[in-house]
Amino acid sequence: MINKLNPVTRIICVVAAIALGAVIFLPMWRIDLMAPQYPEGLFLQIYPNKLGGDIDIINGLNHYIGMKHIAEKDFIEFTVLPWLIGSLAFFGILAAVINRKWFFYTWFGFILAFGVVAMADFYIWLHNYGHNLDPTAAIKVPGQSYQPPLIGYKQLLNFGAYSMPDTGGWIFVGVGLALIFGMWLELRHIIKKSPPRAFTALLILPMLLLSSCQTGPKEIPFG
Repeated sequence: MINKLNPVTRIICVVAAIALGAVIFLPMWRIDLMAPQYPEGLFLQIYPNKLGGDIDIINGLNHYIGMKHIAEKDFIEFTVLPWLIGSLAFFGILAAVINRKWFFYTWFGFILAFGVVAMADFYIWLHNYGHNLDPTAAIKVPGQSYQPPLIGYKQLLNFGAYSMPDTGGWIFVGVGLALIFGMWLELRHIIKKSPPRAFTALLILPMLLLSSCQTGPKEIPFG
């Protein structure tokens, strides 16, 4: 029984797997562009397998500042992502069926790694499109780049760019929080058995970080 999952964790695995399966068909990220000439705003949605929103208008505007044309065929991610997300959902069902802690930990590790790699890849994508500009573009501002923010708000000339998770992205966040709760359920007996060690580690860490600090005045080496 010690190697088996908590019943609540098994339920979390099933719910998380179903939610991940739904992400395949939902937009994961959204970039909104606001400007005086577009009071209604423009938006770009990124699905696991395609782009959505006002892609044609955005490409037309990007042409004037020298940004590369955004085309689905240029992204291998749109071929790979649905399979990766589907695999994560499948392994979530397996985690509930196999009912072993080690399998659940491994699945959680894969989801964590997927999230880190996906965000790094998205940042690289934004950086490449925002910095690799056509030198013959009609509008050139020295030193200006047009990289939208990874998350949050950024002013790009007369456009305000907002970058946030869309429906699928928020589902991923919810799945992550649910799995963290599941990890806590599985590890809490270990935490309860070793609070002195954890407390000692919390005391030692600040001491190590501060060990190189010195207080008081230092002698000035003249000459």
